[in-house]
Amino acid sequence: MIGAGYWGPNLIRNAQATPEMRVEYLCDLDGERARRVLGEYSTVKVATSVDEVLADPAVDAVAIATPAATHFAVAMAALEAGKHVLVEKPIAPTFEEGLTLAETADRLGLVLMVDHTFCYTNAVAKLREMIRGGELGELQYIDSVRINLGLIQSDVDVLWDLAPHDLSIFENILPEDLRPVEVAAQGSDPVGAGHACVAYLTLKLSNGVLAHVHVNWLSPTKIRNMIVGGSERMVVWDDLSVTQKLSVYDSGAEISAASLDSDDRAATIVAYRKGDMVAPAMPNNEALRGVMAEFVASINEKRAPLTDGWSGLQVLAALEAASQSLASGGAFVPIRQVERPHGGK
Repeated sequence: MIGAGYWGPNLIRNAQATPEMRVEYLCDLDGERARRVLGEYSTVKVATSVDEVLADPAVDAVAIATPAATHFAVAMAALEAGKHVLVEKPIAPTFEEGLTLAETADRLGLVLMVDHTFCYTNAVAKLREMIRGGELGELQYIDSVRINLGLIQSDVDVLWDLAPHDLSIFENILPEDLRPVEVAAQGSDPVGAGHACVAYLTLKLSNGVLAHVHVNWLSPTKIRNMIVGGSERMVVWDDLSVTQKLSVYDSGAEISAASLDSDDRAATIVAYRKGDMVAPAMPNNEALRGVMAEFVASINEKRAPLTDGWSGLQVLAALEAASQSLASGGAFVPIRQVERPHGGK
């Protein structure tokens, strides 16, 4: 485990709870911080040098939870040392660096996985099943809200801090033939942090449908909601709900008219369907436990993980396009499309 800061303790706790894993090191520039995370009686070794960890043949894989700007250098060093890599989002600071990591992992036959944590929740797995299985009908829109008070980051804006969660969820749940192709972003910095603290993203999907994301560090309340609208059913995901994560509504609207371009518009009939609401039973799971289980399984089974380097690269492409849009006043910017050498999504 490399990095004992904000997220590292969560990763190491779940790694230690995964039977197929044995934690050898916790590496951090601040050795005392690492020791505090481990506790007084831990047998895990503390290191302050990444090189020391990577040189140890007992280490098969590393998990990286260092500042975003360092992800490329640390992950590349680990891959070149023959280690499998689990890296926090974003996979790298730039698309070119992310592409280099994905290509290097493939060339060396190593697993490169991005910790897109929400993709390992039962709620997202159920959303994926419903959307890809056609249960919602034709996709009509996606609205997502991810807001709270803090933590304002010094090295990235709110887009790069929070939006990767929503973008990775879209990447996971959308059918293989449907993907974001353009993005427009608007943002503001009302507190003088030096970069956007409030932002709105509008993504155009390849079928013309819009997906919208609101991210905000300055909200007095914490909200984690997503609405997915389909022609047959609609789903509301409330990630903060303890008892009812997903609510599936048999609701919708249908319009019929002889011709909307003629004087017959008055004859247009709007039919609203308001059926039952169903809350699928889903056990609560700790998503990071699923992350660790998938990391181990992909290594042992010699396969790509669910959130592999290529899916992380597609999220990175959307982030870069959003940043370009934000800098240019909110115009739509094309998103570079990533084609995985091994196919799939």
